[in-house]
Amino acid sequence: MNILIIGYGSIGAQHALAAAFWGGDVAVLSRRNITFQKTFDNLTKALMMHAPDYVVIANATSEHYGTLCLLNQMEYNGTVLVEKPIFGQPEPIPPFSFRAVFVAYNLRFHPINKRIKSLLQGEQILSVHAYVGQYLPDWRPLVDYRLSYSASATLGGGVLRDLSHELDYLTWMLGGWEKVTALGGHFSSLEIDSDDVFGLLLATPKCPVVSMQLNYLDRIGRRFFIINTANSTIQADLINGTLTINDQTEYFPITRDQTCLEMHRAIQTGHTEILCTLDEGLDVLMLINAAEEAATHYNWIIRSD
Repeated sequence: MNILIIGYGSIGAQHALAAAFWGGDVAVLSRRNITFQKTFDNLTKALMMHAPDYVVIANATSEHYGTLCLLNQMEYNGTVLVEKPIFGQPEPIPPFSFRAVFVAYNLRFHPINKRIKSLLQGEQILSVHAYVGQYLPDWRPLVDYRLSYSASATLGGGVLRDLSHELDYLTWMLGGWEKVTALGGHFSSLEIDSDDVFGLLLATPKCPVVSMQLNYLDRIGRRFFIINTANSTIQADLINGTLTINDQTEYFPITRDQTCLEMHRAIQTGHTEILCTLDEGLDVLMLINAAEEAATHYNWIIRSD
């Protein structure tokens, strides 16, 4: 299977390695001089000479929409995987000829999240709290954080977009979202112009009270959530790989790249049921925008379809 990765920053490199792991013939399109076995600097040439079965859009978030439209104009008809979030802002989706479009919310493939998704079937869910935090200067040790896209609101950075996995996998588990209010912005001394803290409170079709905090500040690095149902308390630690149901703990050893590997295997084998669809990715973006509006105006935003 031929695969084209557009963009070769840290996330593009991760996609390239994951796609190649399963035997894919991977090429990279980049504006920079990079070291990779097969590279292109022109999309027309890459599509003609490499003939990819699927394309991964992994450039800056602000460039996702333009890249997707360009692929469409070139009448590309394979599968497209867009790095999360799908766009920086909501955009009109033109008719396209792609076989499918997915969004790379790979934490759906974490074995704990897959297990909990199954456990919640038929359960009365009463409350959910999620927390994710990681200190931005430590995130990419070889890159000055001030020069990364995360530091720039114009490039689509900011914690609400960067760490939107929680918005995706929780709405995936809880049936979407109905209304949200939020507080957030840039409050720390980090030298960035994007948001570094966001707290959300929302209601979903399957749970009346969902709270979450996302930040660029936590020196330890944490990613966990707690679910109370009518019958159980479920605690999930996605970094340490533990799932505790009441007083019983299970361990899920997982490598750093495993969820990305599993996502690419799903695409290459055609088992795409877990993948985030185009509509689901747009729904997460709608939630991001609603949270920003709520934080600006100090109000609740009711979802309108």
